[in-house]
Amino acid sequence: MTQMPAKASKRPAAPLSGARTTVHTTSGQKKRPSASKSPTQRSLKHLRDAGYTVAVVERWNPHARIRQDLFGIFDLLAIRRDEIAGVQVTASGVSERIRKITDAELTPRVRESGMRILIHGWRKNAAGKWVLREVDIS
Repeated sequence: MTQMPAKASKRPAAPLSGARTTVHTTSGQKKRPSASKSPTQRSLKHLRDAGYTVAVVERWNPHARIRQDLFGIFDLLAIRRDEIAGVQVTASGVSERIRKITDAELTPRVRESGMRILIHGWRKNAAGKWVLREVDIS
């Protein structure tokens, strides 16, 4: 008498290396596993919720292997009605960013143009929620 092969396991196959993992919520919507948002992503959401149209103006320079800000000071450019704001975003060191912008060669020209100069400093509070400290140095 010949034996039948053992039944295959009903466990789901392990995801392939590099595959995206998706978690389904009870509402049926797909949700990516929780990864902490970058400070820039948090500022983009904050500004868009405030009615601004926002663009990321910080670029990666692969030849120099550095990030380059617009005019050497802005990560984001936000516009709303008759207002334009340049935003420097950080997770720490707001005072360092104030010094960096104050010392920048183009800062006086940006101020003369009437453009707002904002610094967004993000930190977690005691409850673990992200809190924004916005400093206007226009």
